[in-house]
Amino acid sequence: MKKSISGFSKLSKRKKLRWIVENFFKDPENVMRELMSHWHQNEEQQRVLDGFSENTISNYVLPFGVAPNFVINDKTYVLPMVIEESSVVAAASSAAKFWMERDGFKAKVIATKKVGQVHFSWSGNVDKLNSVFEELDAQLRIDVSHITANMENRGGGILDISLLDMTHLEDDYFQLKVNFETCDSMGANFINSVLEEFGRSLKTFVATNEGFEGKEKELTIIMAILSNYTPECLVRAWVECPVEDLGKNGDLNASDFAQKFCKAIRIAHIDPHRATTHNKGIFNGIDAVVLATANDFRAVESCGHTYAARDGQYRSLSYCSVENGIFKFWLDLPIALGTVGGLTKLHPVARRSLELLGNPSASQLMEIIAVAGLAQNFAAVKSLVTTGIQKGHMKMHLLNILNHLGANEKEVSETVTYFKDKVVSFSAVRDFLDLIRGEKKKDINLLTDQKASS
Repeated sequence: MKKSISGFSKLSKRKKLRWIVENFFKDPENVMRELMSHWHQNEEQQRVLDGFSENTISNYVLPFGVAPNFVINDKTYVLPMVIEESSVVAAASSAAKFWMERDGFKAKVIATKKVGQVHFSWSGNVDKLNSVFEELDAQLRIDVSHITANMENRGGGILDISLLDMTHLEDDYFQLKVNFETCDSMGANFINSVLEEFGRSLKTFVATNEGFEGKEKELTIIMAILSNYTPECLVRAWVECPVEDLGKNGDLNASDFAQKFCKAIRIAHIDPHRATTHNKGIFNGIDAVVLATANDFRAVESCGHTYAARDGQYRSLSYCSVENGIFKFWLDLPIALGTVGGLTKLHPVARRSLELLGNPSASQLMEIIAVAGLAQNFAAVKSLVTTGIQKGHMKMHLLNILNHLGANEKEVSETVTYFKDKVVSFSAVRDFLDLIRGEKKKDINLLTDQKASS
């Protein structure tokens, strides 16, 4: 069969799936049934889910878990987390409980500016453009007033517009950089609509303004798009307590634990190899809550990683200090989120996630998600400097290994009991299963022999 097709997007969902399984799978009927089994039983809910993407043929399911006992700014939360790694939820819950007993987490939003850019080519005199920029600014705002009116009524809108001369980097390259306040929406569609209108208005302004002549009246819009790098949409989350209140952790007393923990954080500021894994751990917590609330985890990650490299070297997003007997651990995170619009109200589980969190504003959600990242980071580094990461991680991974090896309920029970005080690894679990399965086989053979002899 041919493996290319014209008009695929116009086929019904069932016909799309039929074409896929018949062309790419060895057992099409079983694959068809399997993928259809993941369709939502509620047809209306499935219609909503299908509307989120293109060419959908099934649903890809991830676990929806919760991490309780998070005290944030003196309020207790249960955090929704969508992630396939059980140790992440367990670690977040452990950190939440640890700090609940030490006055909880604190968080505050430092700024909420979003950024958009209109990139354009122009060979005119920049001094002339600067001389009429105040007039241009006013005209741009007038031309988008039909787009910005609703946002302005909610307290948002365009904050400021600036002209950047980038010709020292690229011939004839300029940009309008625009800062926005989008309140409780992430604001991507709003920002992009404004920017595209700005592009049209800019061209018209330059072409019709009497101050420009000849080629100066010709301006080319390269692109108009929001930036996912929002260093002025920033939140800080932190924990602190007297060093002695940290208690004993593993074999370390409170003072040694604090010093070793801080040293580990400093290493993540010095070494990009360590920083990458360190920040990945932070995003384990962040992404899980971002996904649960149907926000854009790709935008969140790209912004965070850019911020981590803002001085030219990739570094830890978290910091630690021990001063005057006080242990302090904190995280600065640029993160643009929404609690209205987009999928946040359309996705049935995301809607419940926000309800679970008390229907927070975008700023409150920024604080909650920053805390999730900090908690995950604390738990990971705590494990690394005490027992090592594998002990807890592989314990949580044990059930996945047992499922992979096809263990039945009795074998799962026996294996979990056996590994309570032992190091878990794939080979160790496999060997143990082989052992108990071999012993059972011996018992069965012995019983068979006894029956035969009688």
